[in-house]
Amino acid sequence: MPTLEWIGKSKVVNHHLDVPYHVLDRKYSFDESGQHEEDNGSENMIIHGDNLLALKSLLPQYEGRIDCIYIDPPYATGNDWIYNDKVDDPIMRKWLGAVVGAEGEDLSRHDKWLCMMYPRMRLLKRLLAPNGVFFVSIGDDELANLLLLVKEVFGNPNAVFVWKSRSKPTNAGNAKFRPQKVSEYIIMYTQDKNRVFNVGEKEDDYSYPNEDEFGKFRTSTILTSNFGTYQRETMRFEVAGYTPPADKRWKAGIDTIQGLWNNHRLLFTADGSPMEKIYEQDNESVVTPLYTLIDSEISGTAESGKTELNSIIGSGHGFDTVKPVGLIQYLISVCTDSNSIILDSFAGTGTTAQATICLNKIDNGNRKFILIEMMDYADSITAERIKRVITGYSRDEESVLYDEEITAKNLSKGAEILDRANCTVKEAKDSGEYSTVKQPKIEDGHLRVVAIKKAKDQEPGIPGSFSYYELGEPLLKDGLLNETVGVDKIREYVFFTETKQKIAPSKADEPYFLGQHAGNAYYFYYQKDSLTTLDRDFLHTVKTKSTGYVIYADLCTLSDRELEQYHITFKKIPRDISRL
Repeated sequence: MPTLEWIGKSKVVNHHLDVPYHVLDRKYSFDESGQHEEDNGSENMIIHGDNLLALKSLLPQYEGRIDCIYIDPPYATGNDWIYNDKVDDPIMRKWLGAVVGAEGEDLSRHDKWLCMMYPRMRLLKRLLAPNGVFFVSIGDDELANLLLLVKEVFGNPNAVFVWKSRSKPTNAGNAKFRPQKVSEYIIMYTQDKNRVFNVGEKEDDYSYPNEDEFGKFRTSTILTSNFGTYQRETMRFEVAGYTPPADKRWKAGIDTIQGLWNNHRLLFTADGSPMEKIYEQDNESVVTPLYTLIDSEISGTAESGKTELNSIIGSGHGFDTVKPVGLIQYLISVCTDSNSIILDSFAGTGTTAQATICLNKIDNGNRKFILIEMMDYADSITAERIKRVITGYSRDEESVLYDEEITAKNLSKGAEILDRANCTVKEAKDSGEYSTVKQPKIEDGHLRVVAIKKAKDQEPGIPGSFSYYELGEPLLKDGLLNETVGVDKIREYVFFTETKQKIAPSKADEPYFLGQHAGNAYYFYYQKDSLTTLDRDFLHTVKTKSTGYVIYADLCTLSDRELEQYHITFKKIPRDISRL
């Protein structure tokens, strides 16, 4: 059984347990009416802060409750990637030095990437619901490592989706000399192996109109074209007395086709054409094929994702590749219902939030999103994008007016190519048709001229809301309660660590009551400026009837006999407060 080993692994395997719990500090709320200081009650969250700390902060409310997790981590394509884009970012170097130690300086980019990913995935697993679905995007560089990492943390991946991220190779002129990267991958895991996914793209994909002694079935063509480059005479063999005509061939080899016939899976129509019989029961034990191609007509490409982002917030965002809304919307749609919770802890430009809002509009759903982004653009790009999606925006049209690939053959004509591009710029400006005409720029080996035409109509808003949070103070400092976080946050944390439940509404006549669970009533007797003592006077304030009691306080003067008599478990503050 292959296992994944790397330098620094021993230091990060249990690091998620040592991550301190921080509270989340709400900064503002937003909905169709604009931005508000007061809380609008939205369950949608955009969190600015280190996602390792932020994931820990979500546990009291969301452990085991997230229905769909999608993450798009950095791809570790070289030493120029920063976390959240570059592994050599000072934040990452400081973290590696503190957690891995001096040997962290010697890690390769793959080791650093794995050190960064492992503790985050351990926390993501705790947040995932028992029947939830986990998706993670990746490129070629870390695909093999990530497959083993998912297996080690979650379990065997259920599927790998292949997504055509580019509409054409980055260097099409040299495509015949070396392989081209036009695809990315999305690994999927779900603990529920019998889960059925809503992946039908055609109405009759899961319709079985025919029936024989073996059950209900539908038919699918088993022949394909034998013209041109597809011509393969070796695939025109005889099975059951039938040989395909010259313009057709079998889709599979002779063993497979003969096996279909032997197992009553070939049906000959009235005109003598063979069809494969696919029975209803065939899909009962299959979640999805190991490798599944996502149609780019449904999902879009990285280029279309960038164009869509440009139309919402303009082209000065600095992102070269952007996941398209269609891709994330497709993934969410096949595994969630109308009330699911979706988490993206590498939020980037906020595509996941937009996909959630758009999907809610389509089916009148009430899905909730939680986004985490550590970089400073969390408010200016991530949140700003969602604000404009909610309130509406002017969809400017970006057009490529000139596009010429720079190759070894035409490099000597560089001056001539640049002249043509500059002429295009001048003609576009003179036409008055465009509000902005950009200077020629080389991207992906192509010299391009891009112009923007202001939209005449406003893109209508989609109803939605969210609250924006900053990562706040740690709950404990040097083993003591950090009183700056507020008593309400402390009470919420204590009750969750005891019960894994949300805290009960406060009771005016019992200010220290947290709630009841599994036959116990919980009390957190805490005062910011003085010590508290569990004594007989405090017992007289307890009004809730229960089989047993768990009471936190600084001190206890009740005897062991009294504690046993009243079925009380005393817990000392802060010594007995659990660490997540």
